Amino acid sequence: MFTKKPEPGESVTKIGERPSGEAKSSPFTERPATYAKAPSPAASKMVPSIIGEDLTINGNVNSKGEIQVDGDIQGDINCGSLLLGDKSHVSGNVVAEDVVVRGRVVGSIRGLRVTLQAQSHVEGDIFHQSLAIEQGAYFEGKSRRSDDPLAELRAEKAAAADPTSSPSSSYGRSDSKPSEFGSETSPSTSSISSSSSPLSSAAE
Repeated sequence: MFTKKPEPGESVTKIGERPSGEAKSSPFTERPATYAKAPSPAASKMVPSIIGEDLTINGNVNSKGEIQVDGDIQGDINCGSLLLGDKSHVSGNVVAEDVVVRGRVVGSIRGLRVTLQAQSHVEGDIFHQSLAIEQGAYFEGKSRRSDDPLAELRAEKAAAADPTSSPSSSYGRSDSKPSEFGSETSPSTSSISSSSSPLSSAAE
């Protein structure tokens, strides 16, 4: 009842039949083309590693990405970006490009951008490129600005790994030699004095 009668001279196309003049193709060519979807910005961004309130870590923590700490860490932290929550407690040194402290840190902090928020408690030195301290934050230690504190740390580690390159180590070895000779000559002088004492008594 919904069909329309064709007008005189009008061609009728049946269901499933292709119009005249259109070439038939194989079923494989009728499939729509598929294109790879570009990853969304949210998917490409790395998800931060979260250390919960009920978690305690005894040892160092290393990561190339972002770490959010709400628990307790007894060790050093080295990462790209660090967020210490209100209930976090870190006993160790912190090294990261961006450091935001809301909890408690007992140890040195080294980063390009360091922020101590109002509820933070820091006991240790801070090496930074830029430092922001909010009102109410507790900070006990020394603050030293540097253009690249992370590069300084790498240089210190390289010098410690190769002690022969540092002039102070060579000076230390040269200073130690006279002390060794002094310890060796001291017993000989004491033995000479003790052996000469009977001769002097006999001559008398």
